[in-house]
Amino acid sequence: RFCLPLVLASFPTMATGEEMPPALQDSWGDFWLFRFFVNAAGYASIVVPGYLLIQYFKRRNYLETGRGICFPVITSCVFGSEVKSMHQEDGSLPPRAEPTEPSTARQVVKLLSCAAGLQASYLTWGVLQERVMTRTYGATETDPGEKFKDSQFLVFMNRILAFTVAGLYCALTKQPRHGAPMYKYSFASLSNILSSWCQYEALKYISFPTQVLAKASKVIPVMMMGKLVSRKSYEYWEYLTAALISVGVSMFLLSSAPNRHASTVTTFSGVVLLAGYIIFDSFTSNWQDALFTYKMSSVQMMFGVNVFSCLFTVGSLLEQGALLESLRFMARHSEFTAHAVLLSVCSACGQLFIFYTINQFGAAVFTIIMTLRQAFAILLSCLIYGHTVTVVGGLGVAVVFMALFLRVYARSRMKKRSKKLPPGETPVQKV
Repeated sequence: RFCLPLVLASFPTMATGEEMPPALQDSWGDFWLFRFFVNAAGYASIVVPGYLLIQYFKRRNYLETGRGICFPVITSCVFGSEVKSMHQEDGSLPPRAEPTEPSTARQVVKLLSCAAGLQASYLTWGVLQERVMTRTYGATETDPGEKFKDSQFLVFMNRILAFTVAGLYCALTKQPRHGAPMYKYSFASLSNILSSWCQYEALKYISFPTQVLAKASKVIPVMMMGKLVSRKSYEYWEYLTAALISVGVSMFLLSSAPNRHASTVTTFSGVVLLAGYIIFDSFTSNWQDALFTYKMSSVQMMFGVNVFSCLFTVGSLLEQGALLESLRFMARHSEFTAHAVLLSVCSACGQLFIFYTINQFGAAVFTIIMTLRQAFAILLSCLIYGHTVTVVGGLGVAVVFMALFLRVYARSRMKKRSKKLPPGETPVQKV
């Protein structure tokens, strides 16, 4: 694990014959770029053999010539069992349930419950995320305590619980017949793991409000990935709101107080990690959107992605010896154990609230709730952890959320208008 930093650090000490200080070894081992490549090497040790096996079965035409007890498993993983559905208008979600005689009071209670569940899940998740990554555990008057450093273990904790919840949901409820080749989930899984890792790791270098605003600006790379991956086209107002979000985020970042992170290198690391999070997350959403051309529910997608996420993260942790190290940290600090478990519970429950809210009330209502959640998350983080926001930064935040609400409003108007038009006509000219 430490071969590369040992070699690099030995160059200045070879001439003098001095030994490398242990602190230098620790700093190399904790450097985010080094850990990123170590994690990536662990994932590659699983991806490369899997890729070779898939190519082997395809070249052998295993679907026609294969036999034996492993045939159904290999067929499901490599070939799938069903062709794509070309007539699925919105495969990402099941048809929204519309009651025959809707009760206003009942719908209001449902909406309030969904909003409360989403806010409670993700606000708690955000507060705990910042607590785990930026504060120490076991601090006393004589001992400063220690920080938890392995972001990949937190990703593993989140994914193993999400995998369990999605598996139980699929087992207990009726789901569409699954037909996608299982290996195709691995692409979204890998990018999802890397985006989550960058998200956790970035909190070591930037404040939580900065991270929240950076997430809001991910609509820009999502649009770019949509053009590259899915060949999508966008309306003029989507470009306008994306530009407004960029302006607002820039105002906030340029007005941030410099005393929070004085080191230029630290600030640069945070920006790079945020960029990595946005790029990987943009690829995840677009790849999942492409996968929904197969008949599947959102919970089946959640299950398939998390199967590979658990495989990749536990494999990498075992190869590094970091799994036992993290478990020992949990044994030393019961408070961290409670935080890590609650973090995973909030993440898994939040995903279920997402599916239910969109199914019952549509994507526009869900987006409004989650946009408000981002604003509340910034406020809560500033109150609990003492982050300061200048006047210009506050205006930047206001511009970002104004653009987000404008985006929701324009999208809902476009949908209403398109329903009134005759078939075959487009509501506006594409750009």
